[in-house]
Amino acid sequence: MTELRKVLWFNWRDLKNPNAGGAEVFTHEVAKRLVRRGWSVTLFTSRFDGAASEEQLDGVEVVRRGGRFRVYHRAKDYARTHLVDFDIVVDEINTRPFMTPKFVRNKPIVALIHQLAKEYWFYETPWPISWIGYYYLERAWLENYLGVKTITVSESTRSDLTSLGFTDIHTVPEGLSIPPSDTIPEKETDPTLVFLGRLKRVKKPEHAIWAFELIRRELPETKLWIIGDGYLRKKLQDMAIRGVEFKGRVEEYEKVRLISRAHVLLYPAVREGWGLSISEANARGTPAVGYVVPGVKDAIKDGQTGFLVEPDDWRAMASKALILLKDEKLRYAMANRSIASARQFDWGTTTTRFMEIVQPLGLS
Repeated sequence: MTELRKVLWFNWRDLKNPNAGGAEVFTHEVAKRLVRRGWSVTLFTSRFDGAASEEQLDGVEVVRRGGRFRVYHRAKDYARTHLVDFDIVVDEINTRPFMTPKFVRNKPIVALIHQLAKEYWFYETPWPISWIGYYYLERAWLENYLGVKTITVSESTRSDLTSLGFTDIHTVPEGLSIPPSDTIPEKETDPTLVFLGRLKRVKKPEHAIWAFELIRRELPETKLWIIGDGYLRKKLQDMAIRGVEFKGRVEEYEKVRLISRAHVLLYPAVREGWGLSISEANARGTPAVGYVVPGVKDAIKDGQTGFLVEPDDWRAMASKALILLKDEKLRYAMANRSIASARQFDWGTTTTRFMEIVQPLGLS
C-alpha cells in the first residue's frame, strides 16, 4: 500500500481571481496545508485578466486554462494528458460541475460541494436559463455524482444533497484565517454596522442599507460600512444614503481592523455553504444578524452569537440589530460568546478531516 500524495483539484476560480469567494478560501487553505504535510496538489482553474497561465501559490501548483465557461472543457483536455500523474481528483462544484465521472477513469473522485445553487438561478441568471437551471439543470448535473464520495461544509448542504439522493456525504467544518481575539476589541464610539461580502444580487446588500435606514431613525449617529465590491456597487452608491461608507475590496489587515471596530454584522444573503464572514466577524467580537437560510443558520447560533430572522425581512433585521446596539450588556455577552464560538474553527483541523476522508481512496 502506498500513501496518496498527488491530487488534481478542479475549481472554477483560484484565490487570486478577483471574484474569488469563501469556496476559494477553503480550497487554498486546505490545499496549501496538504502540501505542507507532504502531498502534491495541482489546482486546475480558469484564467482572468493579468493572470499567469501557471504559477505556484504557497506550494500549490496553479494551472489556468480557459475563461469562466471554457475552463470546464479545458479541464477535460488537461485530464486526458495529465491524469496519469495523479492519484485522486477533487471536483469542486460551484453550480456547474466539471463532470469528472464522465471522463476520469481508474482514478478515485471526490466531489466538493459547498452549497447548491437553487435560488441563485433566479438572482444571477436571466430567464429562461434561471427556470431551466432551478427546475432541471442542477439536478440533472448532480445526478452524475450520486455514487461519488462527497464533501460539504455544513449540515444545511448535507441535507440538500441527501434530498437529491446523495448517500456518501461527509461534513468537513470550515476553518478560520482570522485569529480570534483574546478579549473584545475596542469598538467605534458611534454605533457601527458592517456588511461584508461581494456586491451582487444573491448577497442582498441593499437589504443591509434598508435595515440601516430604519436603525438611523432611532440612532441617528449610526454608521454602515460596506466591505466588498461587485456589479451592484454603483447602483448602491447612487442611493446616496447618508452614513453609508463604501470601503471596497480591502486588504486582509484592513478587513480585520474594520470588523473588529464594528458592533454588528448584517448578513442578508440568499444562501451560503457556510457564512465564513460571520465566523470572521465573530472572531473579532462582532455578533451577526442574518436570515434563516442554509449556511447562515449554520454559522449563527440564534440568541447566542447573533440573531436569525426570516428571509427578506430586513425590517426584522433592523429590529434585532437595534436591540444589540441599544443593549450594551447583551451585546457584550454575545461578543464574548462569538469569540468563544470562533475558536472551534481551525484550518489545521479542517485539513486533517479532509485527509481522513480522501486518503483511503488513494491507497492501493
